Amino acid sequence: MPLHESEAIVLQSYALGEADRLVSFFSRTMGRMRGVAAGARRPKSRFGSTLERLSHIRVWFFERETRDLVRINQCEMIESFLDAFRDYASSVVLALFSEITEAVLPEREASDANFRLLLLAAQTVKRTGRPELPLAYFALWTVKLGGWLPPLDRCGRCGSALPGDAAAYFSPSAQAIACNKCRRGGMRTVSPAALAAAKRMLAGRLDRLSEEWPSDPAGGRATRELTEIMLDVIEHQIDRRLTSRELLESPA
Repeated sequence: MPLHESEAIVLQSYALGEADRLVSFFSRTMGRMRGVAAGARRPKSRFGSTLERLSHIRVWFFERETRDLVRINQCEMIESFLDAFRDYASSVVLALFSEITEAVLPEREASDANFRLLLLAAQTVKRTGRPELPLAYFALWTVKLGGWLPPLDRCGRCGSALPGDAAAYFSPSAQAIACNKCRRGGMRTVSPAALAAAKRMLAGRLDRLSEEWPSDPAGGRATRELTEIMLDVIEHQIDRRLTSRELLESPA
């Protein structure tokens, strides 16, 4: 029964029995895992607030050969996101981060790129208090890392280059961008501004983009449009609706 130590991000935490917690966490070295933190719900638990959603922690756990759940022995806080969860809009986006990560990543398969993406997106929400750009960036890069993002500069049907000032057309099931000539019924229109936003996000780091991203209404519309398209792709891939997505348009 070997003891493992890893940097991790808590995805979900549920009450288990009278005093324990069932924890879903994303280990940087071992991927998405689930484990039991014995006594974590007791008033003077040694785990404290380390098992709150999206907590960036160092975790020590035992892996047992005959069981899927590991036994979480100890946690040390690296960074907490409790303050960011106090803002409604930020809390919804942070909840989406954890739900999407849990839904798209297989168990026990390490992905340093996804780990860095999740941590960077959560840190940007916490630092700026403006969750729209981090959500669009996170959703776009999740689709990209999942291998579901088609080329954005040419038509996936005829291969012709897409003019920078022209709309394109997209369907999650087709996984291809189409030009006006190749569009099919049911495809969603993608504005030139949304395509340009996606290209900027794919070429730059979120922490830098957040300092220079346009705050005008047009920039906000392009960001929201891109988010909706990427969330549609994610939902198509996981074959279900994202529970947290329904809260995006709900009033605080």
